[in-house]
Parts: sequence; C-alpha cells; structure tokens
Amino acid sequence: MTSRTERILIIDPDEAARAELDRYLVSRGFYVHGYGSITEARRLFEDRPPDVIFADLPPATISELTACLKDESGFLPLIAYSHASEASQVIEALRAGAADFILKPLSDRSVVEDVLGRLFDRVRVHRLNQLYRQELEEANSDLREGISELRADQRAGRKVQMKMLPDRQVILNGLAIDHLIKPSLFLSGDFLDYFRISDDETLVYIADVSGHGASSAFVTVLLKNLTNRLQRNLRRGSSDDILYPARFLQRINSELLDTGLGKHVTVFVGIISASRRTLRYAVGAHFPMPVIAFEDSETRFLEGSGLPVGLFEDPEWDEYEIPLPGPFHLMLFSDGILEVLDAENLDKKERQLLELISGGRHTIASLSEALHLESTSELPDDIAIVSVTDIRLTDPDLQGVSVTDAGKPAGVR
Repeated sequence: MTSRTERILIIDPDEAARAELDRYLVSRGFYVHGYGSITEARRLFEDRPPDVIFADLPPATISELTACLKDESGFLPLIAYSHASEASQVIEALRAGAADFILKPLSDRSVVEDVLGRLFDRVRVHRLNQLYRQELEEANSDLREGISELRADQRAGRKVQMKMLPDRQVILNGLAIDHLIKPSLFLSGDFLDYFRISDDETLVYIADVSGHGASSAFVTVLLKNLTNRLQRNLRRGSSDDILYPARFLQRINSELLDTGLGKHVTVFVGIISASRRTLRYAVGAHFPMPVIAFEDSETRFLEGSGLPVGLFEDPEWDEYEIPLPGPFHLMLFSDGILEVLDAENLDKKERQLLELISGGRHTIASLSEALHLESTSELPDDIAIVSVTDIRLTDPDLQGVSVTDAGKPAGVR
C-alpha cells in the first residue's frame, strides 16, 4: 500500500455503505473522515477542507454544497455516491454540480480508483494554477511598485536634465540664442549648451547620445559637468581646451571611454567670434549638419565630417572655419528632426529643411509651428534644436549693449 497525502470526506447516512467505502479508501492509503450528515461534517471544514468528497445527497443539497465549496476553496470535487435506477438520476446529480457519479453498491472498486485518479489530476492542476496566479499577482505587484519607482526616478531625472539646460531666449555677445528639446521618452539622449567664452567668443554645441532612456541621459550629465570644468579651467588658466573645438571633442572622447558605459556621441561644436566675424567648428559624426542662412544669400548646410565621439582611443578631428560677413541665422539639429519631416527619402528631407529655414522659419517658435512639434505627443526619436541669430548688425539698439555675467544683456530678459 502506498501512503497518500490526500484527504477524503464521506457524507453518507448509510453507515454500512459509509464504513465499506471508508475501509477501501484507507486500504489505498488515503486519509478518510466519514459523517452521516453535512452538519456533522462541518467541523472538518473549519480545520482544513478535504481534497475530495463522496456524498449520498439529494441533487438540491449537492447544488447548495458545491456552490459553497466554490466560494470557499476553489475546485473541490464532489462525487455523487448513491443508488440510481435511472439515467435521469445520474444526470440530475451531475447538473447539480457533482464532478462524477459512482453507483451503490460498490461492486467494482477499480471504478473508484479511475474516478479519483482523474479528479486528483484536476485538483493538482487547479492548485498549481492558483499557485501560479498568486505568484503572478505578487510579481505584478512588485512590477507595479518598480514601475512607480522608475517613473519617480525618471521625473527626478527629467528635472535634473531641464536644470542643466541653458536659459532660453538669451543674448550672448550680440547673438540671440534659443533652444528646444523634446524627448521621445521621459528622459532625453540629446543635449545642447551655449555660453560665453569671452566678451568676443561664444561657444555652442549640440550632442546626440547613442540609444535612449536613462543610460543615455547619464551621458548628458557628464557632458554638462565637462563643459563646466573646462570653463573653470579656462578662468583659472590651467587649460584652454575649450577654446579649440577639436580639443573639446577629444576631451569628451576621453571622458566617455573612461566611464566604460559603452556609449558614444555625435557632436557639433562651434565657436563664434564677434570681432573676427568667423565660425570655427568641429564635427563628431553629427548629422544633419547645421544650416547657415545669410541675408540675400543661399541657405545651406555647413560642410565637414569627423569620427563619432567615444568609440576610438586616439582619434583626431579637423577644425573648420567660415567667415560671417553679414547678419546670419545658424540652426543646429539632432537627427530626430529628420523623423518628423514629411518626405520620402533623406535627400528630400534635407531639401525640405533648407526650404523651411530659407522661407523664414529660422526661429524655434516658427520651426516648431511648421513641424507641429508642440502638438506631437509621441516622437520616434529625441529632437533638439538650437537657433543662433546675429542681431548686433541688424539691431542698432544693441550695438553698445554689454552682456552680464549671467549671459544676458543688462536690462534684457
């Protein structure tokens, strides 16, 4: 005889029949409890429900009992164990909720084995499902808590990113500069900055970190920290790397490699000189190239190329220089801008971008309106834009305006 762990309840007012079934089930290794009525059997449920019930009860009572069993313990099969002279009696018991029907007297005991085997398989499957459901609910609860924490972290990260960005609509050394960043996710992998290097030179750059989300956003923190350190080094006289676009890219490259994050960046960095009327710049595989627009002249992309930043140990970047003979508009973009242009290929998208800017869309507000950026809630990629407008030659009132240490003209907000 094999020892079993299943517990079987017999409810049968026929004491002889109950005893006979009891002896057989015990001989098969089951734990068996027998009672003459439901009332007597109640105390067993208070302790621990059985695994299977054999019951000789009227259909109405079977229906009431199985309804209670569903509410209390899920799947607990009840086997109708009774006399039946007609098939309709068996059908009534099954319709009332019985899982199976065994006829009295018990002439073939193998029937009990077959019925119990099938039902215990169902019981095991049901209990496993309950266990898996409970584990799934716990996992979902943990997941919801994790997502809630992640959203809180992302909100905090978003605030940090926004704090790192320069002020909008500022005037630096006769240049009106503005920007826009729209992340495709909560955090952005695009970054930009602009600031005065001296009373003559203004640095502006735009960067697009590979990937999206938190890991890319961390790199933007590194970029901001680096530019702040390079500015301090220049003031202290310990390093003038920030005065040279190519060396600026080299510093970013070494910082990224040291982190070991496996991230690289595409960057455009330019330095505008008010006195020499020049733009010196370096390109770290950034695309699309910035657009320059002069009055009464063709609007065009700047030329230049260079390796991405953060992939190679000892890369070198070329520096380019163009004259700025007259008033100009300079527009810098991350490649997300190409995703929102309604054109079928890259060449047409570039032409469309040039047409927008040459047609007067050379401010953040006008370009955003033309591309419906403010009304677009879901973007395929991060979008960053910087606009630089030469106003000293076009606005005589600003000819003698001095720039405050905060980067804004005195009295201009």
